[in-house]
Amino acid sequence: MIKIRDLEYLDAIDQHRHFGKAAAACFVSQPTLSGQLMKLEQQLDLQLVERHRHNVMLTPAGTQLVKDGRKVLQAAEDFQRSAKNLLDPFAGELHIGLIPTLAPYLLPHIMGDLANSLPKIQFYLHEKQTKDLLEQLDNGKLDVLLLPYLDEMDKFESYHLFDEPFILATPTSHILNKQKILTLSDLHDQNILTLEDGHCLKDQALGYCFSAGAKENTSFQATSLETLRHMVGSGMGITLLPALATLQKQDNICYQSFNKPSPFRKIALVIRPNYSRMECIRALVSSIRTSMKEVTM
Repeated sequence: MIKIRDLEYLDAIDQHRHFGKAAAACFVSQPTLSGQLMKLEQQLDLQLVERHRHNVMLTPAGTQLVKDGRKVLQAAEDFQRSAKNLLDPFAGELHIGLIPTLAPYLLPHIMGDLANSLPKIQFYLHEKQTKDLLEQLDNGKLDVLLLPYLDEMDKFESYHLFDEPFILATPTSHILNKQKILTLSDLHDQNILTLEDGHCLKDQALGYCFSAGAKENTSFQATSLETLRHMVGSGMGITLLPALATLQKQDNICYQSFNKPSPFRKIALVIRPNYSRMECIRALVSSIRTSMKEVTM
């Protein structure tokens, strides 16, 4: 009978590619981990690990089986969580993932209410880019994601929270500030400052800009929204910012809303299908929706 612990050892070897580091991650001695993996290979009659002098890696068979093993480990973790939830579904840890272009602007509006409505939950917040968040949600390292919804998320379950408009940010001297009514067509032939590649916000904002005939300013790409904001304030160009990032006004920047239909991004809560803590998720969704109704964007 294959043990859960054996699968944890195999997973650790794949992650660390080193017996000593893998053993430390599993809180066992190196001989214990190495010996147990050898027993597993004998039991399966398969070589799972390539052992080298300075490093270690999985064989093709090991690579395939570690993927299946992670599903078993996730199922075991879900089983344990389900058992705990039977005692109190509104207690325990909850790991939430957010993207950098949303987290610092959304969290101040929702965390106070979440702490009040779910006082027994220990919230852990993780800020990463979308690709990494989806991967960690899929493998069970995160419980919930709060982020702009994309079509590639259709394999997960999602709950719409609110729509966040895009706002035009320009230097105060820019000609577009004279527009009483602003439409996307006013961006025609404008050069738009953007974030660097890897941010989903860049693709979403540029989609609207390109449809209006605008161009991307490729001379410099920002690493964060705050860098992008300072570039605008310094007179280097114009950009689209999500509305939550524009609530604090600045003297050297003009923020303008677009006439309807205005560009926006859909902010959603995303979880794995058949997630076990649905009572907690429903409370989370309700609290965030209520909090955001009071935010004027």
